Amino acid sequence: MFSKKQETTKIDREQRELIEYAQYRVKQKKNLFRHFVVFLAGAVLLIILNKFLDFGADFRPGQVDWFVWAILIWFFLFLIHFLNVFLLGSFMNKKWEHEQVDKLVTKQKAKIVKLQEQVDREHPLPEQQKTFISRPDEPLNS
Repeated sequence: MFSKKQETTKIDREQRELIEYAQYRVKQKKNLFRHFVVFLAGAVLLIILNKFLDFGADFRPGQVDWFVWAILIWFFLFLIHFLNVFLLGSFMNKKWEHEQVDKLVTKQKAKIVKLQEQVDREHPLPEQQKTFISRPDEPLNS
């Protein structure tokens, strides 16, 4: 009854999108950092397996230890992940997606208008006859 009016902070749509995009970018960077840590731990594990435990010591494709190839392939995948997060993610963001969707929608609308004009030309609607509306309170022979 005598409660104070509480001010609610409403976030408009644009601010919400900015916040969601920021959260998405933080999640991407966090996953990249995790990938890097797992990559380093995995590389150390592969080196230990080969050098100290002699796992696959006799397998040397291209006169290079097998763990070097495994680490290089893994590094290549990490590099792709890095480029995806920092290069592609920076310019192919939500704004870019919205622009692409808007372009496609306008293109589709133009195509629909063109098709509608073509249909109207090829198959015109028959002209409607004027209907006689009689009023019940007026005499017919007036």
